Amino acid sequence: MAPGASAVPGRAQAGLLLTHTVAVQAVTFMLRPASAYRALELDVPGAWLGVLGASFAVVPLVLAVPSGHAVDRLGERRVALAGSALLVAAGLGFVLLAGSVVGLVLASMALGTAHLCAVVAQQALVANRTSADRYDAAFGYYTFAASLGQALGPGLIVLFGGDRPIPATRAIFLGATVVALPLLVVALFLRPSGHHRQAADGSGANGLRDLLRRPGLVRALVVSCVVLAAVDITLVYLPALGAERDIAAGSIGILLAVRAVASMASRLLLGRLVAALGRRVVLVGTVALSAVGLALLLPPLPFAVLLVVVAVAGLGLGAGQPLTMSFLAEVAPPGLRGRAMSLRLTGNRLGQVLIPSAAGALAAGTGAAGVLACTAAGLAGAAVAASRLHRPPPADPIPE
Repeated sequence: MAPGASAVPGRAQAGLLLTHTVAVQAVTFMLRPASAYRALELDVPGAWLGVLGASFAVVPLVLAVPSGHAVDRLGERRVALAGSALLVAAGLGFVLLAGSVVGLVLASMALGTAHLCAVVAQQALVANRTSADRYDAAFGYYTFAASLGQALGPGLIVLFGGDRPIPATRAIFLGATVVALPLLVVALFLRPSGHHRQAADGSGANGLRDLLRRPGLVRALVVSCVVLAAVDITLVYLPALGAERDIAAGSIGILLAVRAVASMASRLLLGRLVAALGRRVVLVGTVALSAVGLALLLPPLPFAVLLVVVAVAGLGLGAGQPLTMSFLAEVAPPGLRGRAMSLRLTGNRLGQVLIPSAAGALAAGTGAAGVLACTAAGLAGAAVAASRLHRPPPADPIPE
């Protein structure tokens, strides 16, 4: 730990971090759907809708590792402040530039960059200010807060924009900007860990190469990527499966809500589960559980059974992200944890682009059931990869 940094964050600091996390996700999940609604108001062609969606991810894909390096060099608070300021700027961009599709794309790129900076800083702060024996509980609470913000965002769309088929997008953009403003104050009061002072001047490229050579790191990145892609696939192909089997849209909405609640519950209980069983056992078990859950969706089932199956899959999918964060935080030395978290985000972004695209090509021939079957197989492979992850020895600090 850095001089003067406590092994476990104080309650006030933890509260500030979780508040920042909830608000960042809520604002992001207000602005992203609202931008799509605004594009529909402008009668934007379908191809441009795809560009608008990709614009959120493309800049973070390029800047993910540099943002992690910035956290390691400058400290978590400065990057969190930058992310908060960019989030306010993105909200203003939507207010001022949403009259054209180019303006929407530019504001969406700013939003993606803001979200990236905030998330990398948050995750590095959890890693750097938490003792290793509490990583799983801390990342469980952190990802629960992120899920809560993602759930609140769509509700705030209704609050600011009304419940019409096309909501009042300008009101949503203004509301999101107002909600984002206090983040500047919250970020200002976040106490940096001090580990950025340990980053050696020439550690950029060498530090990244050393990080990638850490035992199990690449395997953990792959597991994280597959689990997150599986979450995205269920969001798209569970409704598609319902359409193929004449299941009402409202019933599919209930299934998706059950999956989300189950994932949040598993994150709240993660610290206790790991304390009782060990991180590797819990990671392998939960990823395997999600594979079983998705596989059980293949045969036609009564709705009551579907609820149970989707809950099982949700419990498994919810644990994968915080557990891989814990592994990366433990394997990376102080001064490189920002880059470790940014590598995870890079892999996740690539997975979110490539795996669903492959799933879409597959769906043309096999339907939603085939996509879910392949996803279940991928999760089974991720469970096997996770079984080879062993608790790493304490990471040495990078040289002064």
